[in-house]
Amino acid sequence: MNFISEALASSGPFSIAISLVLNILISVLGFIPSVFITAANITVFGIEKGLILSYLGEIAGAVVSFWLYRKGIQTFKPKFMRNRWVMQLQKSQGFHAFWMILMLRLLPFIPSGVINLTAALSKTGVMIFFFATSIGKLPALLVEAYSVTQVLKTSDDVRIVLVLLILVIAVIYYFKRNKKKGM
Repeated sequence: MNFISEALASSGPFSIAISLVLNILISVLGFIPSVFITAANITVFGIEKGLILSYLGEIAGAVVSFWLYRKGIQTFKPKFMRNRWVMQLQKSQGFHAFWMILMLRLLPFIPSGVINLTAALSKTGVMIFFFATSIGKLPALLVEAYSVTQVLKTSDDVRIVLVLLILVIAVIYYFKRNKKKGM
């Protein structure tokens, strides 16, 4: 995270644009948590400006991802699109799609990339996706920003312990998941 903060701080007038591009890139990749860019934004721009910048970046990233995923899926037609649940999801649109996207955004344990891909598979329009995402991202980002500010206030020792704990959990999860696949 420090290298992101340092890169933003040393970018001068381009720091806001770089932050937005990083948020969009993280969203398109779909598997990297945005918490790192949120932490960097809060560190460099302060809590209010950093939060606003992260919010705008996450919305922009979600919309760009939605559009790219939709174009890519239409081009490649992957096999998973024949799944009956995905086929049912593809039929959602309008009010139903808005609420589905909004509710998914409010659930903190569902990765944003999954929601973007899911919405791209549906028949929902970009404006419905945009509004549902704009509303749904705000509570999650507020919780993320609060968590980040609390971690940033702790000592280096506590942060190291937190990172190690997260790594241990990730390794255990990885091995348990692979063990189940091998059965």
